Amino acid sequence: MNNKIYDVLIIGGGIIGASVAYYTAKTGLSVALLESKTVASGTSSKCDGNVLLIDKEPGFDSRMAIKSQALIKELSHELEMEFEFRHPGSIFLCADEDELEQGYDWVDRHNKENGKDKFFKKLTKEDLRNDSKHFSDHLVGGIECTNDSTINPYMLAFSLINQARKYNFSLFEMTPVTDIQSVNHEEFKVMSNEKVFKAHKVINAAGVYSPHVGKLLDIEVPVVPRKGHILVSSRAELMGSRKIQEFGYLMTKFGKERRASKEMNDYGVALVHEATQSQNFLIGSSREFAGYDTNVNHKVIRLIAERAIEYFPAMKDMSFIRSYAGLRPWTPDSLPIISETKVPGFYIAAGHEGDGIGLSAITGLWMSQMMTGKLADDVSPLSINRFKEAKV
Repeated sequence: MNNKIYDVLIIGGGIIGASVAYYTAKTGLSVALLESKTVASGTSSKCDGNVLLIDKEPGFDSRMAIKSQALIKELSHELEMEFEFRHPGSIFLCADEDELEQGYDWVDRHNKENGKDKFFKKLTKEDLRNDSKHFSDHLVGGIECTNDSTINPYMLAFSLINQARKYNFSLFEMTPVTDIQSVNHEEFKVMSNEKVFKAHKVINAAGVYSPHVGKLLDIEVPVVPRKGHILVSSRAELMGSRKIQEFGYLMTKFGKERRASKEMNDYGVALVHEATQSQNFLIGSSREFAGYDTNVNHKVIRLIAERAIEYFPAMKDMSFIRSYAGLRPWTPDSLPIISETKVPGFYIAAGHEGDGIGLSAITGLWMSQMMTGKLADDVSPLSINRFKEAKV
């Protein structure tokens, strides 16, 4: 048994766990991170690198995203290892006048919410023509967010871990958590088979597996895996340098009706195009509840390809080198859980769904502030107590 008592023990080595580890170790606390496999081997290795504001609800959600975007930009200078940070902005494409009306309203709501920071712009059909020769002629306009950026999620996770090592931080890979005991509300024993780790505070950052970790202390965590597919192109002329999505992506994210075939809606297929630094591009996306199945569904891949060609006709001649599927940690209200629980000293940082990459930095900062009792912002909208079904 390891007799050392850590100030903070983190369960889960994805982008959220890595960020929490870095920001918490930076405060001077002793930190350990337990990962059942290897760093960034789960959801963080099967996603794209969005750091987006454009798809956030105006209000708390958008303010949280703006704070995290600023922190990630700081990290691009602060961290020793580069993680392919780029700041090209993003756009939503509108396929008809109804979507365009909703899109323009989205711009007005965001710009009103964000005060002097007018990150959103309205785009006409002519603007799209001037932006890229590859857009389909049926598109009627769109919207732009200038504050959006992109990173390599794998590399950011490793970069955060690398920087955390410069402080009092220990990483334990291939260390699945098998049991947790709270001892007199002052100490936890976290078991990994025959190994025992002690800590004063524990953070459940296990993503789609956070419900399994929560159950070890009789805490119901309302996180459900939501499957998504991505295609990766061979190196080719890019359709555009910015993050490009169809406006219908918002509707699939928030579970709203949109104009698309039944198959497209059943699998939540919506166009997402992301250029990478290596001149590949990623094409998505899909959303479905399929348990913990990460097998590629070739029917969904076909639908994603069809949707991409609908918006980029030239894409019918592109070559794709691989596809993969990952699991997003979904919550019923599409906001993460960043919160202490009914067990004093036991916290949750999970449930970011497709926003974990973009919100990783603010999650790490807020969690580190909770650990030191110096939380600077009101994060009550992210409390686990907002879920009646969570029974806390």
